[in-house]
Amino acid sequence: MKYAENNRISHRQLYRQILLTFLAPFLLCLNGKGGLLGLSGAVGIILAVIFLLLYSFFYLRSTYGYADMLRSFGKVRAVIFGGFFLIYLVMAGAYLLNLIGRIIPVWLIFGISEKWLLLFAVSVCACGMEKGLQKRGRMAEVTGGSFLGAILLLLILCAGQGKAEYITELFREEAFSVQTSIRSAYRYLCFFSGISLLPFVMKDVEKRGSAGKTVIGGILTVSGIMICVLVLLPAVLGWRRVQSETWPVLSLLAGADLPGNVLARFDVLWMGFLLYGLLFTIGSVFYYGERILTSAHMGTGKYWLPVAVYAAAIIEIDGVTVADLFEIYLAKIFVPGLFLILIYLFLRSRQKQIKKVATLGCIFMALVLICSGCAGIEPEKRMYPLALGIDVSGDDFVISYGMPDLPEATGQGKEEENTDRSVLTLRGRDFDEIQQLYDRSQNRYLDIGHLEVIIMGNEMLESGRWEMFLNYLKAEPLAGEDIYLFRTGDPEAVLKWDSGGASIGDYLTGLLENRVPAQQKEGVTLRQVYHQWYQGGTLLSLPKITLVDGELEVFLE
Repeated sequence: MKYAENNRISHRQLYRQILLTFLAPFLLCLNGKGGLLGLSGAVGIILAVIFLLLYSFFYLRSTYGYADMLRSFGKVRAVIFGGFFLIYLVMAGAYLLNLIGRIIPVWLIFGISEKWLLLFAVSVCACGMEKGLQKRGRMAEVTGGSFLGAILLLLILCAGQGKAEYITELFREEAFSVQTSIRSAYRYLCFFSGISLLPFVMKDVEKRGSAGKTVIGGILTVSGIMICVLVLLPAVLGWRRVQSETWPVLSLLAGADLPGNVLARFDVLWMGFLLYGLLFTIGSVFYYGERILTSAHMGTGKYWLPVAVYAAAIIEIDGVTVADLFEIYLAKIFVPGLFLILIYLFLRSRQKQIKKVATLGCIFMALVLICSGCAGIEPEKRMYPLALGIDVSGDDFVISYGMPDLPEATGQGKEEENTDRSVLTLRGRDFDEIQQLYDRSQNRYLDIGHLEVIIMGNEMLESGRWEMFLNYLKAEPLAGEDIYLFRTGDPEAVLKWDSGGASIGDYLTGLLENRVPAQQKEGVTLRQVYHQWYQGGTLLSLPKITLVDGELEVFLE
């Protein structure tokens, strides 16, 4: 299909660029511990949106001269304005890279050095610095709809997991205050301050006289989704848990699945979409940086700008990085500076608006990164336990991993084969020691992303050491939150029980799920256990499993 090259973008392309730029960072960074929470956060977003709409109205009408700031403002002002925006872009890029480096190696891509991952991300995103605006618009038009659809599908699936009693907790325990709402509003404004770069593209939008409506639509869409997320998080995870987690959206992903459990780790797909959004945003940083340098007649940033962003992301002094200072910079320097610039432009006599060149174009290679899923370690080099048994013996923890017996399950096994080979049992004083023992004795990477059940020993439950185990699971991002939990006297023996060719994980899951609705029993999931733990520091009552004379019986409520 042949496109006309007029270096202009449509309203739809502009709208989708706004979504791709802001949604992923907002979903990851604005919720949870220290962020926007509950009703106060939702009210804060509403207040911020009102201000953003007014701000956009004046700012988009006072942004003449940005195509050539040297000619419009003079040399000194051009350097000041250009430097002001460049510092913001470098710090924003470092912040986003730091976010990728903290999340992706843990939650999506394993076995890759953080610095190499960030270098690859910078290289990919920097490729679009000199691409045309129209190509970036086409990329957004093609991918933006799928991105938005994936986010909306996530919200719909998670809405069905919400619990009325969790919502009651929110209204009962949240200390709503006007002050908290105002602080939330300002934080939201700080993160949305990147909207101030839009003047560099507005002149190249078709029918630019009405393009302000598109900007408003983008702001309202992003903000509406954020409000929905603020309500969903406590409804699905519980109020206290949301307050305690840095990235609660990732926990939301861990429990979201399509009906029928058609994919073992469906959260990987949503993580891929979020990664794409982050890369798109970083690409915007580089493209806008190049345009600002050109406008201010400060040379080119083709080489040094990606290097500066990368260096700012990885260099730390006394444990502090540029990314750690980004939010302080936004609140105390950048946003107040924007208001000063707005006042200056508003007071200037109006001139004919000049061409504004803009935004990014990159990330074809990002699709490769997304499609690789949990790349770094090939699937055939992984071990996938479907069931996990955990108990204590003296001062040691004892973990048993139950693997599917594939030959037997497919009817190719031999009767004389020892089924104990499908169960691996390790013991150690803590889970780090057990992991080290596994690494020394096994040649496959341990991937618990397919776990279906966890069977906890009575002795561990009675000793109170189950909390250590839950803390261990929380640090394991591969563990989904739809895993069923049981209790028994001897977890290892249960995992070794002959279930007739199926794994014990499949067998126990089938007891709960393979029934008509009227006969289904309610199991206890890891998400429900987490909620009770965060709420009251106690453990939910778990279904009991007994094994007597080779007969296994499960007691469900």
